[in-house]
Amino acid sequence: MQEIKNLPACSVETTLMLIGDKWKVLILRDLMPGTKRFGELKKSLGSVSQKVLTAQLRDMEENGLVNRKVYPEVPPRVEYSLTDLGMSLKPVLDALQDWGEDYKRKSV
Repeated sequence: MQEIKNLPACSVETTLMLIGDKWKVLILRDLMPGTKRFGELKKSLGSVSQKVLTAQLRDMEENGLVNRKVYPEVPPRVEYSLTDLGMSLKPVLDALQDWGEDYKRKSV
């Protein structure tokens, strides 16, 4: 994990800096149950481009949220999983899910 310098004074801003992108939150959601290959993530996310998904995964890996494991096979097999730090975001994702479900119920 790279050391992040100049973190914002606001903790909410720090969290948003790390997971504030739509795709990052959905990647976290999809990796919560366990390890996935790149193709599985791309398929489950739907409209994300390969370029964007790669960039998001690299950023999350650099920030210590995601593990990337490359198997020395032909063709290479790459698997992604959450680190302990990434898993520690589960309560945040659960809260987002609960809030979204409550919003949908109230707005109908």
